[in-house]
Amino acid sequence: MTVFSPSRIVSAVALLAIGFAAGSWNASSVVALAHHSFSDGGQNAGKVFELRTYTAPEGKLPNLQARFRDHTIRIFNKHGMKSVGYWVPQDAPTKDNTLVYIISHDSREQAKKNWADFQADPEWKKVAAESQVDGRIVSGVVSVFMDATDYSPIK
Repeated sequence: MTVFSPSRIVSAVALLAIGFAAGSWNASSVVALAHHSFSDGGQNAGKVFELRTYTAPEGKLPNLQARFRDHTIRIFNKHGMKSVGYWVPQDAPTKDNTLVYIISHDSREQAKKNWADFQADPEWKKVAAESQVDGRIVSGVVSVFMDATDYSPIK
């Protein structure tokens, strides 16, 4: 019997998300992404993408999605965190408790500043507290910083 460690499961979910993201982008998505200045002739050479995988406690994924839909993305925008996309897995065991998303930052240093500013934002603190009055809605977070390859439609 094979035992799967949490790190192997998280790695598998991250790879699944990347594959799902790559397979989900169609021509209109690439055009929309280009419109958001991801491809600018090399002017954003320091741009970094961040793949984040959130695990929610049982039954809390709808609450987590509502927080992103209603508040988080808007607050991300306030702090220079550009949304690339948000996904949920289709298959068990992660389909009922996992949210995967990719955001971009102007650089790795800027990412550190963006997250610090986001965490200190009074509106975010209020939203986070209010969204968890009935218990935590996030039980785990995995973050992977990535660089776009020279052949990627997103540069």
